[in-house]
Amino acid sequence: MRYVVLGGAGAMGRITIRDLFETDPDAEIIIADFNLKNAETLAASFRSRRVKAVFADIKNRQSLVKAFQGSFVVINSTPYVFNVEVMRAALKARVHYVDLGGLFHVTRKQLQLHNQFKKAGLLALLGIGAAPGITNIMADHAASQLDRVQEIHIRLGGKDLTRYDRDVPISVSYSLDTILDEFSMPPAVFHKGRFGFVEPMSGREEHLFPSPVGIQKPMHTIHSEVATLPLSYKDKGVKEVSFKIAFDEEFTERVRFLRDLGLASQKPVQNGQINFVPRKILLKLISELPKGKPVGPIRQYEVIRSIVLGKEKGKKVCWLVDCHTKGMPQWGIGLDIDTGAPPSIAAQMIARGEIDAFGALPPEKVVPPQPFFKELARRGMTVKTKKVAGWSFL
Repeated sequence: MRYVVLGGAGAMGRITIRDLFETDPDAEIIIADFNLKNAETLAASFRSRRVKAVFADIKNRQSLVKAFQGSFVVINSTPYVFNVEVMRAALKARVHYVDLGGLFHVTRKQLQLHNQFKKAGLLALLGIGAAPGITNIMADHAASQLDRVQEIHIRLGGKDLTRYDRDVPISVSYSLDTILDEFSMPPAVFHKGRFGFVEPMSGREEHLFPSPVGIQKPMHTIHSEVATLPLSYKDKGVKEVSFKIAFDEEFTERVRFLRDLGLASQKPVQNGQINFVPRKILLKLISELPKGKPVGPIRQYEVIRSIVLGKEKGKKVCWLVDCHTKGMPQWGIGLDIDTGAPPSIAAQMIARGEIDAFGALPPEKVVPPQPFFKELARRGMTVKTKKVAGWSFL
C-alpha cells in the first residue's frame, strides 16, 4: 500500500513516517515536501527502498496531484491553513485524505466538501492527531454508551521533567505558527446549544488530572473539536462543548508577552520604506535559535481527557476517558507520538477496510474506538475509562 505524507520532512510528518515504516512492513512511503533536500535526507535515513522523496509545492495544485497519484491515501502534515487546497488536490488525484485538524474555522470549510468526497467514493478524515483526533474518538466511546448526551469537555495537561543541555526562550515541538493562532484567535465554545466565542486564553482554572500530571490550569484555545462534536451529537441533545489545554506556566506567559507586544500579528507594519509582518519576523528569529537537546532519558507525561456527561437509562452519569502518553523512547520520540502516530493508524485502518465511510467526516463519526485504542496501546498510549454517578465535572 502506498502512502504519501505531505510535509513529511516536518516535525509531525517525520513521526508519522516512522510509525508507518515500523508498523506496516508492506507500506510504500512517499515523503512529499517543498524542501526536497530535507525529504531526501530523511528518506535515506531509513535505508529502505520502501521510503522515497518527491518534490511537492503546496501552492501548486498540479504539483500536489502529481505527488499524490498512484497512492491510496495522502496524510497532510502541513499547516492547517492549506487543508482545503490539499483536499481539492486529493479529490483530483482520487486518493483518500487524512489531516491533523483545521483549528475550527478551516474545519468548517472542509466539511463543505463532504458531498464531493462522498460522490467520488473517497474519505477525507478531518483531524486525527491527539487533539483533535484521540479526543474525538474517546468522546465517541463514552457518548455511544449514553442514551442522551448533555455536555462534552476536552481537557489536556502534561509535564516535562526532562533535563536539557540549554535553556531556550521559546521551545515548541509542533508549529509555533499554530500556537500563536491558538493564543490569539477567539476560541469557539458551544454553550446552551449555540456556537459562540470567548476571549483567547480565558477560562483558566485548576483541573485535577491523573498522576503524575496532577493539578494544571487549562485555558480556552481555538480547536476543531468544538466544530464537529456539537454536530455529531446533536441528535443526542448535546448542549455544551468546550476545549481547554494547559501549557507550561512559563511558556504560557512568554507567548502571552509576545502576543501582547503585537508580534503574533499578521498585519503588515511599515517602518520607513520597509514593510514587514511581525509574526514572520518572530517565526524566523525563533527558527534560528539553537534547540535544547535532552540530557539523559526523556521524562514526559501527558493526559488527554474527554469528559462526557449524559443520561443512561434515565440516570445522570459522567464518563471520564483518559489517554495516558509518555512517548516512545525506543524511537527517540516524546509526547508528540500522540499527534504523529494517529494519522498513520487511521491511514492503515482505511487501507484494511476498518474505516469504510465516504465523505468529509470527523473521527467520531467513522473511527471505531476499540480497534483504534488497541493500536494506541501498541505505541505506548493507554486509554483508561471511569464512569461515575451524577454530572460532576472533575
